[in-house]
Amino acid sequence: MAAIIDFLLLAYRKYGHVDADAYSIFWARRGWLWAHLGGGTLTLLLGPFQFLPRLRTAFPWVHRWTGRLYLLAVLIACAGAAGLIATTPGGVGLQVAFAVTELAWLFTALMGFIAIRGKQPHIHRRWMLRNYIITFVFVTFRAATLIPGVMGLAPPSVMIPTLLWLSWVVPLLAYEISIGMRRRRAGRILTAAD
Repeated sequence: MAAIIDFLLLAYRKYGHVDADAYSIFWARRGWLWAHLGGGTLTLLLGPFQFLPRLRTAFPWVHRWTGRLYLLAVLIACAGAAGLIATTPGGVGLQVAFAVTELAWLFTALMGFIAIRGKQPHIHRRWMLRNYIITFVFVTFRAATLIPGVMGLAPPSVMIPTLLWLSWVVPLLAYEISIGMRRRRAGRILTAAD
């Protein structure tokens, strides 16, 4: 949670002064930026609470309503991201990296929604974990850019998309590997019990 708060304070401090100098390339696109930051902030803050088992069992109505708010926030953040992607001066590589990230974020949220509507809470939880891994991309991305020397490895037009991809693909891959390992272990336990 500390990483989330640190990231949000930095983001909001950066855009605290509503003027062209503070916003730089985002000044003409500040509406898209605000939508993205507002929706993204809600998802970052609500996400951890959604994974608390005690909240789900003791107050299922709170979990359902904050889940709905979370999904709405994903949609708002993605609408803002779409506007930013469409108007970015950063080139095609940057647009593709951000667009694929946004599509992965939307897809995992949709799959989580479909699973819970189909009364499959176990599958819903897995999809929403995947979704939160992608939600966390900018916290991870920012941390990666702060590693000394990383941004000097290649021009920003190469490093920014590369770090963006790595910031969600690597954690998502690690999650998928851990699921596979748990399934194999569970299969061995079932086989041994037979």
